[in-house]
Amino acid sequence: MAFLGALPARFRRERVLIVGCGDVGQRAARELGGGRRVRLMALTSSAHSAATLRAQGITPLTGDLDRPATLQRLAGVASRVLHLAPPPSEGPADWRLDPRTRVLMQVLARRSPPRALVYGSTTGVYGDCEGRWVDEVTLPRPQTPRALRRVDAEAAVHRLGRVSGVRTTVLRIPGIYASDRPGGTPVERLRRGTPVLRADDDVYTNHIHADDLARACVLALWRGRPQRNLNVVDETQLKMGDYFDLAADLYGLPRPPRVARDAAGDQLPLVLLSFMSESRRLHNRRMKQELRLRLRYPTVTEGLRP
Repeated sequence: MAFLGALPARFRRERVLIVGCGDVGQRAARELGGGRRVRLMALTSSAHSAATLRAQGITPLTGDLDRPATLQRLAGVASRVLHLAPPPSEGPADWRLDPRTRVLMQVLARRSPPRALVYGSTTGVYGDCEGRWVDEVTLPRPQTPRALRRVDAEAAVHRLGRVSGVRTTVLRIPGIYASDRPGGTPVERLRRGTPVLRADDDVYTNHIHADDLARACVLALWRGRPQRNLNVVDETQLKMGDYFDLAADLYGLPRPPRVARDAAGDQLPLVLLSFMSESRRLHNRRMKQELRLRLRYPTVTEGLRP
């Protein structure tokens, strides 16, 4: 990658650990590259995943975030860490906490902490802003269990930074899309004819292409400022229904039906309804100025186009 080729020589043998090496993590690994400049490692609890990682030039490290005793070898193993693993969806005694991130931070603090740690959070931590513009100084107002767990994870990450000097960066991420990502476009939902809210009831939605997100993750490992939060979002300013209308037009599919909010509960699953209950527009100035990221897909029009 051109970015790494421009780094001083002392950075070219970095040991980068990816925790949560799914689709975005593997895209970030491809951006980082392998060979002599960066040694790539990834935490995995699956033999099948380990084989997949090896085939991509990534060294698998066996461990399970839900089994703290298996994580001890991670202490001191990496100079930079990209943490993309989500909190558990259920199970903790206190559903507001993210025990996975808490235990990972404890392990990383034990011996030779990394220089930098980047955590992938969610823009859901802001809660419903009634369509107002939001930047990173806006106080989080999480309104769902998953958002509360992300706020807890962010706090654990920045606590590591304050205590041990690790340069921690939290990336607040909206809806991720890409045509080569499983479920990464609205095509299947459009084919099912799933309704969207009518214009009067609709909410703003935010997006980032998976490739641009991966590039942001990599840049943050080197360019992120200490104990910083960044919105990683493109320039799209669309309400949800308009987004699906745009996608339908691009793919030559019927536009989805519109329904009133008070009728949506009879036609839509609860998870989808929860996303339709929050509306906000996100500033991305820090992303562009501090990471110096130039988006390959500035809006969903470029990213969704067949």
